[in-house]
Amino acid sequence: MGLDVINLGLPKSGTTTLKNALIRAGYRVADHRIKDQEDPADPSDRVFVGNLMYEGLYKYGDPAALLAGYTALSEVSFIYGGNSVWPQCDHAMLLALRKLHPKLRFVATRRATEEMARSIMRWNNLGKLRLPLSTVPGLPVGYGHDMDEQMIWIDGHYEALAHWFRDDPLYLEVDVAAADAPQRLERFLGRRLPWWGQSNINPDGERQPPSDAAPDTAPDTTQDRAG
Repeated sequence: MGLDVINLGLPKSGTTTLKNALIRAGYRVADHRIKDQEDPADPSDRVFVGNLMYEGLYKYGDPAALLAGYTALSEVSFIYGGNSVWPQCDHAMLLALRKLHPKLRFVATRRATEEMARSIMRWNNLGKLRLPLSTVPGLPVGYGHDMDEQMIWIDGHYEALAHWFRDDPLYLEVDVAAADAPQRLERFLGRRLPWWGQSNINPDGERQPPSDAAPDTAPDTTQDRAG
């Protein structure tokens, strides 16, 4: 058993929806953190998918080396403890994955650019503190504090992916809000998706952070999920 699909979408692009759809379709999904590898007695212990990918790449020569048993990765970026890690924006990472896993499928979930930027701004302190105070590929420290700057970053990321994977049949960008999104994913994955919908919706229509998220605090101690 090896990795079959990785999501390269940015935070607030529908990563939780994809995670739940893949789980119900029978994939074993690593989403953001590997909680069963963390020390429950240590609240600060975090095992991030993104860190495992980089450790696998630079220590073992394979980004998937430390993710044995998982068949899908639905969210790989994080900002936590002063660290800002974005494997989906790293061309060297993508080249290694493609070379070592030639059958691996790459999905890029997204939503309308303005909708994503608005969602980022409303997601606790992600847009107001963590993005502008962190080093993010394509978004240096000091940028990303308003929607206009985030929209440039968002469009740039997906344009870069479209360029890197141009004409690649194992790459699919999908708007999770599109009526045909589940059908396109089913054809791409070659597997039926028994569920598709929205996850973590709060009463005002915005997605809520996971139950283990910490409250709004300083950017190096806040909740670790980028989106």
